[in-house]
Amino acid sequence: MTEGESFRVDMHVKVLDRQVVERAKARGLDALVYAPHFERLPTVRDEAARYSDDDLLVVPAREVFTGNWQNRRHLLVVGLDDPVPDFIPFDAAMDEFDQQDAAVLAPHPEFLNVSVSEADLETYADRIDAVETYNPKHWSRDNERARTLAAEFDLPAFTSSYAHLRSSVGEAWTEFDRALDSADELVAALKEGARRRIVRRSGWGHRLRCAAEFAHLGWENSYEKIDRLFLSGMEPTHPDHIAYDDRFEGVY
Repeated sequence: MTEGESFRVDMHVKVLDRQVVERAKARGLDALVYAPHFERLPTVRDEAARYSDDDLLVVPAREVFTGNWQNRRHLLVVGLDDPVPDFIPFDAAMDEFDQQDAAVLAPHPEFLNVSVSEADLETYADRIDAVETYNPKHWSRDNERARTLAAEFDLPAFTSSYAHLRSSVGEAWTEFDRALDSADELVAALKEGARRRIVRRSGWGHRLRCAAEFAHLGWENSYEKIDRLFLSGMEPTHPDHIAYDDRFEGVY
């Protein structure tokens, strides 16, 4: 990629395989940010490295669930050096991200009961690097509210497909005004508020894929998570998991 070119990133996908990579390339993307639920950072890194090549950069990230299950708030974090578990308090999670100098993004703000609120954005405006202003799972009013919040707190915007389904990859992307050659360069661009455009597809195909993603939301937040959280044993990202070596004991 030559200097001066733009860089198109689908900033949040949950799925990754050869079909996803092929679709991303066909849609002209330069990078995907891969942040699956309940997968530890080393696993995410391995998968990202496996599917990255000269034509598509796959950046590992974590969507961290802060707080307890009933009052969880999601943060999309890019550039972590060390794993951070889910379900620790919001303040403790933010402190961890600060220590690692990671880019902290607010996906789907004020959406349902899983998102940062207006009060959170006001309190942490100097520690949050971008707000998602378009999400295919949102209703129009949700996207409008997100744009208003980003403007109110003078925070940069980002967008993503938030793809849980392969067919959604590349439905929306963030386009930076310069080439980015690595995950570190993407993190730096996010943290410095680099210029960007928010781009999404339109038409009936886009609407149908958005509807399919929204329908998937019911499955994702019902049986699938109940099975993983309560029937399948401790999640790999639970702070009590042996992988964290008691580092977060007493934090949550």
